Amino acid sequence: MHKLYCGFIIGAVTMLAQTAPALTPAQIGIQKAEAQIAKQPDHFAYYNALAMAYARRARETSDVTYYTKAEDTLKQSFKLSPDNFEALKTQAWLLLGRHEFAKARAVAIRLNKMNADDVTVYGYLADANAELGNYQEAVDAAQWMLNIRPGNVPGLTRAAYLRELHGDFSGAIDLMQNAYDSTPFQETEDRAWLLTQVAHLNYLSGDLRKAETFANGALGLFPNYHYAVGTLAQICIAQKRYGEAVDLLQKRFQAAPHAENEFALAQALALAGRAQDANRAFADFEKKSLGESTFADNSNHELVAYYLDYANQPERALKIATLELTRRHDAYTLEAYARALAATGNRRDAESEMQKALAFGLKDPKVLEHARSISMHETTAL
Repeated sequence: MHKLYCGFIIGAVTMLAQTAPALTPAQIGIQKAEAQIAKQPDHFAYYNALAMAYARRARETSDVTYYTKAEDTLKQSFKLSPDNFEALKTQAWLLLGRHEFAKARAVAIRLNKMNADDVTVYGYLADANAELGNYQEAVDAAQWMLNIRPGNVPGLTRAAYLRELHGDFSGAIDLMQNAYDSTPFQETEDRAWLLTQVAHLNYLSGDLRKAETFANGALGLFPNYHYAVGTLAQICIAQKRYGEAVDLLQKRFQAAPHAENEFALAQALALAGRAQDANRAFADFEKKSLGESTFADNSNHELVAYYLDYANQPERALKIATLELTRRHDAYTLEAYARALAATGNRRDAESEMQKALAFGLKDPKVLEHARSISMHETTAL
């Protein structure tokens, strides 16, 4: 049954790719809002719509300049109607996009007090709390979403992510597929994002064939989609198709030259045996990553991995991991901190921090491998 479902998706995606409109959903939203503002420049709701369309365009392209455009647009909305509810909701979205999770949580809490039945606000609470490591609060918020409006797509996706963190890949896939089935046909980027998540979940569960099918399905629906390109590259690496992974990651980095994207490219180059190219990419990554390490939107997890796995500089890794820990206590930050502690010889504390990282039920294969390594060394030391 599942195999037939995959085939249906790919067939439908191929047909859609041939007839898809030139404009993306976000671009259509931008044009519509701009036209409305031109007719009624004193109507604050149109500025809210334009800001959200810019935010969606940022997700479509991974171009963070759209966040700046959205923020500038919100200023006009607040000028016309101070602290209006929908503008504050868009502000929370933007803060999440910029990885300012504590600030996003504060805005979402304020919004929740203004309207305790808004499903979207509970989604922002779920997102912010999950990234901060407040997993029970995230679960509670996601459950409220589904209580208020059973089967709503944002609630399903939040619940799926929390199931992933809890190690329930099968349950997460079911929820993501339900969300896909409920997403309007014209929302091509949303549907591509959902297919990418299903690909990612199959990758984590070890089913690389299905993972590749869904990743290619996402790319058929939304060509060159940066999330799907990255996921497909991960799958290629797991299949030891290193050259293909390099090609994919070079393409993604050219479109979105972020530090974390360059790190992934450098790793693939190293695996492909292109040592000189890899070293150049690692060096450029380190420079970029250090430059943004004190910002909320950073590549500190990747920088820790670089110092531990490639540069053999554990003290630097610990410094960056400790810095990130001042911002959030999610499982992946705790795991990075535990690895850095172990690398600097503090294996007893490393074991304790790794257990905190795994407490919610995380089953990410790479994290479990790191946990086994730390545990094995701790047992030997005892």
